[in-house]
Amino acid sequence: MASDRRAVVLLSGGLDSSTTLAIAQGEGFDVHALTFRYGQRHEAELAAARRVAAAMGVGDHIVAEIDLRMFGGSALTSDIEVPKGRAIEDMSSGIPVTYVPARNTIFLSFALAWAEVLEASDIFIGVNALDYSGYPDCRPEYIHAYEAMSNLATKAGVEGRQFMKIHTPLISLTKGQIIERGLGLGVDYGITVTCYDPGDKGEACGQCDACLLRLKGFSENGIHDPATYKVEASAIA
Repeated sequence: MASDRRAVVLLSGGLDSSTTLAIAQGEGFDVHALTFRYGQRHEAELAAARRVAAAMGVGDHIVAEIDLRMFGGSALTSDIEVPKGRAIEDMSSGIPVTYVPARNTIFLSFALAWAEVLEASDIFIGVNALDYSGYPDCRPEYIHAYEAMSNLATKAGVEGRQFMKIHTPLISLTKGQIIERGLGLGVDYGITVTCYDPGDKGEACGQCDACLLRLKGFSENGIHDPATYKVEASAIA
């Protein structure tokens, strides 16, 4: 039986968002998953999002179409090289070129609109402030400000029928802690795609920031990453 506690969960098909979805389900929410085809350079994460939604029994999964390529400004939406082989300590400062301008603000706006229609008071997003401290839209102060704004921006909020809560269960966790939490909830990380520059069949490059952090997280848990890599994960420096 579906819960009457509805929540919109932003689902990219990656490790963090899949874990966030599992957490929302574990807390008893009836999950409505929202994925974006936003002009990213590959389709692998969209296929992964569909796999994850199906595997986790999500009955309502929308893929919204927006095209951020018209603006560019990111290695994920334009012809800018994805950084490879960076040291982990170098990822915690500055804003990397994989930042997509205002992406979380745009995504949360769609989630807010859908939540109002669903009469849902909860939105889940898998942002993390530890992995990428340079991402301005992953910080706790940003989430708090957006949550305050969301309660001023909707008819339901103004009429007092809805108080929106934005859940960020991963925001203060390391990648290793995120994976540990997801494994405990039964997340199949083998069907997720985290890589910024995957191959034609969705295989991970093993050298971008996202891959290196993911591999570090699995290593911290003493287990092999079940994702498919262009080279064996054990051979990646």
